[in-house]
Amino acid sequence: MKIIVPMAGRGSRLRPHSLTVPKPLIPVAGKPIVHRLVADIVGILNEPIEEIAFILGDPAFFGDEVVHSLEALAQELGAKPSIYRQLEPKGTGHAIMCAEESLSGPAVIAYADTLIKASFDLDKEADSVIWTKKVSNPEAYGVVNLNEQEEITELVEKPSTFVSDQAVIGIYYFKDVGVLKEELQYVLDNNIINGGEYQINDGIKRMMQSGKIFKTGTVEEWMDCGNKEVTVETNRRMLTILAERNEVLIANSVRLEGSEIIPPCFIGEGVVLKNSTVGPYASIGSGTIIEDSNVKNSIIQTQATVKNATLDNAMIGNHAVFNGRFTNVSIGDYSQLS
Repeated sequence: MKIIVPMAGRGSRLRPHSLTVPKPLIPVAGKPIVHRLVADIVGILNEPIEEIAFILGDPAFFGDEVVHSLEALAQELGAKPSIYRQLEPKGTGHAIMCAEESLSGPAVIAYADTLIKASFDLDKEADSVIWTKKVSNPEAYGVVNLNEQEEITELVEKPSTFVSDQAVIGIYYFKDVGVLKEELQYVLDNNIINGGEYQINDGIKRMMQSGKIFKTGTVEEWMDCGNKEVTVETNRRMLTILAERNEVLIANSVRLEGSEIIPPCFIGEGVVLKNSTVGPYASIGSGTIIEDSNVKNSIIQTQATVKNATLDNAMIGNHAVFNGRFTNVSIGDYSQLS
């Protein structure tokens, strides 16, 4: 089994936090988004992973540090790491084809801007499985249309009339991803463009037209990391899930001085809390100092300094300095408000 992870986008909706760090590597509940996603997929598949291929953007942004982090992730999971580049933003279908050398055999393709909670048996008799989540407002999503055999017959983008309530979340299994490669090559060769780009859906639709069987795999939780507001909410939900699993979330090296931690929280190595209350639902990166403050439902990254603050629904970047009375803030790396 292989895992293919397209992650070449710049994550503009999560700025300023994605200005210096690629969005998939921004930590949520103490671990980068893409690390959590890939590890969760490996757990669901419950079988050896031969290769994990990452499709990155411009090396000037996705540099050596990013590459080394992803290679280490693959190796920790017992897989061969492969790195590819999508140097022009030409769409999801084009991104996948940038990893052409790895497109053979059984594979999962997963876009690295979402987190999941799921437990189901993958239907490996199907030619493909599209992972979905039941939603209350399907008109806002791409959804699947199912026949009486619960097979996917159609992909419908933001339907104006009800088709189904199963939204596509951006994770796919292919019994032989080489078949998708052939169809996407046809899409590229014939310049089939939607929304100004080459889309994975056009390859999938061609597979359906040729009689391939598509099924659904439904996840229990689908957590977006598209912008600051939903990333903070995803942090809250992920901390709840990790607490239910009894995972250790607070480092032994945390120093408390007249302070209280209200769980669930993630508190990284070397964090110092002085005369402060942290939590619930706060994630604090390693080396951060928080003094005379109350912090809840927020993400503060590494080596930051926060003083005299009351923070709720906030996101503060690496090496940032914040001293003030604002609550709902979004401050990028190396910023200072004092």
